[in-house]
Amino acid sequence: MYVLILISKYKYFKRSPEYLKINPNGFLPTLVIDDQPLNESLAIIEFLDEKYPDETPLLPKSLLDRTNVRAIALTIASGIQPIQNLGVLNYYSSDGDKKKEWANHFITKGFEALEVMLQRTHGKFCVGDEITMADICIPPQVYNAKRFDVDMSRFPIISKINEELEKIEAFKKAHPSSQPDAVN
Repeated sequence: MYVLILISKYKYFKRSPEYLKINPNGFLPTLVIDDQPLNESLAIIEFLDEKYPDETPLLPKSLLDRTNVRAIALTIASGIQPIQNLGVLNYYSSDGDKKKEWANHFITKGFEALEVMLQRTHGKFCVGDEITMADICIPPQVYNAKRFDVDMSRFPIISKINEELEKIEAFKKAHPSSQPDAVN
C-alpha cells in the first residue's frame, strides 16, 4: 500500500520547509518507508528491488553485468538528466529556444556516449536480455530527448531498447503521459 503525493515540478522549486525536512536537497523523488525518507531515484530503485525481490532482480548476479548496469544508469541519472532539470534550465536562460538548444546539446552528447556503452552490453535490453535498473532509466530520458527535439535516428540502440520497453505493461503504466498529473 502506498500514498502518491503529487508535487508540481513547477512549484516544488519553492522548496517548502516541510519538504526540506524529508529531502534536504529539495529534489524529487522522495520515498518514505517506516518514517524513513529515501532520496535519489537509483537508491530508491535498489531499495525497492531488494525489499520486494522477484524472480528477475534489477541488478544481475554477475559482478561485471551489475557494474555495467550501474554505469549505464549513472550515465543517465548523473550525467545526462541533471543538465536538463528545470532549475538548471531556468538558471541558464529565460529564453525557451535557448533552453531547448542547451538541453538538446547535452542530451545528444550524453546519448553519443551511452550508445557506445550499449554497443558492448546490449541484447534485447541495456545489459543482455533481462530488464535491469539501467532499462528503467531509458524511457524517461528518451521522452525528454523527444521533448527537446533530439534526433533519435542517431541512436539506434537506445531507440530499439526503448521500443522494446514500450511494449511492457509496467513501462506503459510508468510513462510520463500515463501519470495522474500529466499535462498534455
